[in-house]
Amino acid sequence: MCGICGYYSEHHPLTEDVLRRVNDSLLHRGPDAGEVIIEKNAGLGNRRLRILDLSDAGNQPMHSSCGRYVMVYNGEVYNYKQLQQEHLSGRPLRSGNDTETLLELYAKLGVDALPMLNGMFALAIYDRKENTLLLARDCGGIKPLYFHYDHSGTLYFASEINAFRHIPGLSLRINKAVVPLFLHLGYIPAPQSIYRNVYKLRPGHYLEFNGRQLTENRFEPLVSGNNTMRADPEGVCLEETLLDSIRLQLQSDVPSGIFLSGGIDSSLLTALATKVSTAPLKTFSIGFRESRFDESEYARRVAEKLGTDHHPFIVSMDDATELFDKVTDIYGEPFADSSAIPTLMVSKLAKDSVTVTLSGEGGDELFMGYGTYKWARRMAHPLLRFSRPALRSLLRLSGGSRNKRVAELLDFNRDTFTEGHIFSQEQYFFSEKELLRATTTGPGVREGWFRDYLNEIQPDWPAAVKQSRFDRRYYLPDDLLVKVDRASMNYSLEVRVPYLDPRVIALADRMPENMKWRNGETKYILKKILFRHLPAELFSRPKQGFALPLESWLKERWEEYIQKYLAREVILHYGMVKYEAVQELLERYRRPGNAYLYNRIWALIALHRWLRRFHP
Repeated sequence: MCGICGYYSEHHPLTEDVLRRVNDSLLHRGPDAGEVIIEKNAGLGNRRLRILDLSDAGNQPMHSSCGRYVMVYNGEVYNYKQLQQEHLSGRPLRSGNDTETLLELYAKLGVDALPMLNGMFALAIYDRKENTLLLARDCGGIKPLYFHYDHSGTLYFASEINAFRHIPGLSLRINKAVVPLFLHLGYIPAPQSIYRNVYKLRPGHYLEFNGRQLTENRFEPLVSGNNTMRADPEGVCLEETLLDSIRLQLQSDVPSGIFLSGGIDSSLLTALATKVSTAPLKTFSIGFRESRFDESEYARRVAEKLGTDHHPFIVSMDDATELFDKVTDIYGEPFADSSAIPTLMVSKLAKDSVTVTLSGEGGDELFMGYGTYKWARRMAHPLLRFSRPALRSLLRLSGGSRNKRVAELLDFNRDTFTEGHIFSQEQYFFSEKELLRATTTGPGVREGWFRDYLNEIQPDWPAAVKQSRFDRRYYLPDDLLVKVDRASMNYSLEVRVPYLDPRVIALADRMPENMKWRNGETKYILKKILFRHLPAELFSRPKQGFALPLESWLKERWEEYIQKYLAREVILHYGMVKYEAVQELLERYRRPGNAYLYNRIWALIALHRWLRRFHP
């Protein structure tokens, strides 16, 4: 696990001192070693967090044995031993780590090596013979990679957007067109970023650059297996695959643990990990004093049942307040997922004991665990389409916060991008209609932003399947995995996600829908497996999610953030949203029955806090 950075330029190279400053801005991602190298037209930098082969033999930048290629790499390739046996048996290797395996595999096969990698990675490889640069990112979007390109013949790249701030003379101009998209979703989806000419390399893509031409291509993981899951109603094949994924991802030369929330996904990971771990497992959980948001007791019961060494931490509002300003610095872009704060806390807690943890990201998206999938089914029903206007009006008049929220969800028309609308309203963010009234740059949330998703879906797919693919294409890599990556790497902690093993994803894709959702029960097949290892009564409760009690905290203490960041002079200075619309929203929020508007306000606070921090 590392941080990487670098450039390619024929006319405007960085000096070694500047490249070192850029590289050292990523120190938190890799405190164990840090080196840079300047080649003919390229410079590469790496900060290393030692996980496998703790010797200096794993340091980067690394040269291939043939001398042609130089690589910096962030991540882990879990099947590296298998790849060594199958493709590199005749090549002597100098180290016992996955980095050298990846580089030698590329030296032998070129980009055809990328689909073979089971793991998480963002990498840069400079070809000294052809004088070209390759950037690539894993198919799950687990590891981040940003690049700056403005058609001037120079390309910069880095693991985090903040690294670009250390390049002298680099113009970082705000991309105002994505502001409505951020207010709609709470994050900015790839390939866009908050800056013009700064892009996120999309998951499962690679770039090749020679100083004149920039080309982007997509690759798919190579996964063998049956074409159907209908013959596996008990989830035996899925369980075996998850077990092997966990076994591979527990490979480490440093202590490992698991984030345990007490929910289905993390509890199943922990239960299976106890079957394959060769050392006692440490588990970590975060709870809240507000009982409606606290799952720490459930995590404790699971840990007790499985016999793990459990480490809980109860978050107070004071703890969260201390981190509020740091979130903006750590994430580098506007980011409205308030659960970033507890994720930072559980990462800090875990780092005191381990250097690697497993986490359950991907379980909900792959196996339909969200309420959005229920709403997608409902809203696609012909009867609801016919009765929607009357039902919406009735719910608005009811006075309750929940009913008003449902009324907002039902407020759409034929031109609405349905999957984005369902997501935004389930998350309590701005709808397209609200953005038309509130922003100064137009709605900015039409289908044109979501090219990857639209290229992937089939018209005859069920509505819930389309919603799931939307989450997998955007919410998972651009919110959830970003949240975990920045939080964990801020404390030099590596987080691995077994559900995003390409083999698990392939099995989920081949499953019929009724193995994920059956008779109103979400994640049916995961529960089927879990209840073979843990009592079902431990999980007899509604899904809570990993979130701050933001609604109550905004009213109790964080009113000061509203006064500070949504003040008239701040709103007018930046001109991203209309002050009258913000005032109207705040007035609505403070009236009874409108508590559901809190996340819209939080998104505005996050936006203007970022603007004041980086563009005062």
